[in-house]
Amino acid sequence: MITPELIRKINPSAPRPDIMAEKFQKAADQHGINTKLRVAHFLAQLAAESRLVPQEENLNYSAKRLREVWPARFPTLESAQPYAMNPEALGDKVYGGRMGNTQPGDGFKYRGRGFIQLTGRDNYATYGELTGFDLVGNPDLLLQIGVGAQVAAAYWKARNLNRFADQDKIRGVTRGINGGLNGLEHRAQYLRLIKQHFGI
Repeated sequence: MITPELIRKINPSAPRPDIMAEKFQKAADQHGINTKLRVAHFLAQLAAESRLVPQEENLNYSAKRLREVWPARFPTLESAQPYAMNPEALGDKVYGGRMGNTQPGDGFKYRGRGFIQLTGRDNYATYGELTGFDLVGNPDLLLQIGVGAQVAAAYWKARNLNRFADQDKIRGVTRGINGGLNGLEHRAQYLRLIKQHFGI
């Protein structure tokens, strides 16, 4: 079902579409993402999150941008200044003390990575255990295509997102992936493209 042609259609500049198709198909098979509609929703979400290229969260922000992204944390330019263009300090400021990030440096170490931007020591531990990868000890494993695909599929299964995909409910799937409806239209565009490819 997941072919190099489909990967290229989603992202024409995706590296190694042959490897990507193989790894995504294996992960989908192992985690019950096994109908055209499920695969369409799964890949549409990952495309919107990462363009099907494993990413790590970029925490290089100007003070002005910090105020826009996290207005409650940075109410003034002055409060944002120490964290501007300082990814390590920013990661610890915005992610420290939550999501299982208890040690100094955890906020930056367990910043968003992979195809779905997995964030926080707790998530790295949970999905590392579910997939058999030491994500806590080596968070950058999520930047490998095979590991990232397995973690994304395990995340999908753990959140029971097939139930929304089976009903073609993009809002339910999107909330399950990112907690809100961020980028909904972008996700819908990818979904239309993939459904067209599948003829559904």
